[in-house]
Amino acid sequence: QVQVVESGGNLVQAGGSLRLSCKASGIYWFEYCMAWFRQAPGNEREGVAYLESSGRTTYADSVKDRFTISKDNAENTLYLQMDSLKSEDTATYFCAADRWVCAGNSMRHWGKGTLVTISS
Repeated sequence: QVQVVESGGNLVQAGGSLRLSCKASGIYWFEYCMAWFRQAPGNEREGVAYLESSGRTTYADSVKDRFTISKDNAENTLYLQMDSLKSEDTATYFCAADRWVCAGNSMRHWGKGTLVTISS
């Protein structure tokens, strides 16, 4: 059974950095697309960063050059390093996983989310 559990959300000042973690179980990393999404109050959930099974990464324009998605196979953990944080990055961040494909909001496995709040 696939499970993903996020952690690392916190209150951070604008301009600061934060690293989110997603512990995954029940997956073969080389078969899965892993991704980070976020949802701010009143907004739709949006994809932030994707890590394809091939190792290719893609980012939303709003976070490009500020966020970095990575994984540690040995620790079964996905990370999202967030730098130069802005108030508009405030949201609940979700980790998602799906076998082979990055299916956007239709990805099959989701965590419960971790809250990131950026103070200006």
